[in-house]
Amino acid sequence: MKTLEKRVDKVEEKVGNVEGKVDKLEQMMMRVLFVQQQTQMEIQALKEEMREFKNEMRQTVAEMKEDTEKFKTEVRKIVDDMKKDTEKFKQNVENTISKMEKDTEEFKAEMRQTVAEMKEDTEKFKTEVRKIVDDMKKDTEKFKQNVENTISKMEKDTEEFKAEMRQTVAEMKEDTKKFKTEVRKIVDDMKRDTEKLKKDMNKKWGDMANKLGTVVEDIVAPAVSPVISKYFSCEIDDLQVRRGKRDKKTGLKDEFDVIAVSEDCKTVFLVEVKSNPRIDYINDFKDKKIDRFIKLFPEYNNYKLVPIFASLRLNEDIVSYLTKNKIYAMAYREWEYMDLLNFDNINS
Repeated sequence: MKTLEKRVDKVEEKVGNVEGKVDKLEQMMMRVLFVQQQTQMEIQALKEEMREFKNEMRQTVAEMKEDTEKFKTEVRKIVDDMKKDTEKFKQNVENTISKMEKDTEEFKAEMRQTVAEMKEDTEKFKTEVRKIVDDMKKDTEKFKQNVENTISKMEKDTEEFKAEMRQTVAEMKEDTKKFKTEVRKIVDDMKRDTEKLKKDMNKKWGDMANKLGTVVEDIVAPAVSPVISKYFSCEIDDLQVRRGKRDKKTGLKDEFDVIAVSEDCKTVFLVEVKSNPRIDYINDFKDKKIDRFIKLFPEYNNYKLVPIFASLRLNEDIVSYLTKNKIYAMAYREWEYMDLLNFDNINS
């Protein structure tokens, strides 16, 4: 009987030991589940941070693209304006624009390559994270400490990578800003050089025309129609250069440098051209030449007559004398283009 009781006691002792081991096993399992849940939360937080970082990078790249597009539009507009004003120097401008477009394309290619490399690095980084997470899931308890160390290192590397990328983007923005400033300066310099070259060419052309005696045909005559259209809103139907006429009955004859007729305006513009303008030339024009024109061209008696005295360059005293006598003064304005220098004074 005692032996049986001893055996029962031993059995109860073993059962107690088994229950104690079961309790410990349950506690260990609870710890494993807790660690696993904690790890998943940390991984989820890391994923969320990566998602926010990706969104931030996409926004930055989009803004850079938009800024680049605006810049390209601005450059195209500047180039278009330059084409209108500098037709004579088209080849030089086109070469410069071609170089600018090539530089822009190289810059865009560099940007695309940088973005592609960033995407590739991100994909590698995501693959590495997934592999680490998979390894963590296989044996959470065994590699808990290693996982925590890896996550800590990943966070540090991510922060360093984000800081590096922000610095790179900032540097790229600064380089783009400098490049835009440089391009604008080049364009401004080209405009100034082109304007100076146009003035010099106009002056040399005028000097050459003076020497060759072709001021009327080469410079004044081509400018008459646009100048009249600009100031009088009249379209010229008949433009005659160095028109000579003789009246057989009276023997009266003369030659007129430019006669411009507008049928719609019922107006005749009589242009006298002198390479070396003087007061006595003006007096001869207003006192004699206009009267001879009226007598030689009676078909224009019902037309309004507008006298214009033209030269390459007119001094202020000449312009003042012309204004006083209600004669329009036509000459180069700062060697840029032919213009009426006293239109406002006569019509005020």
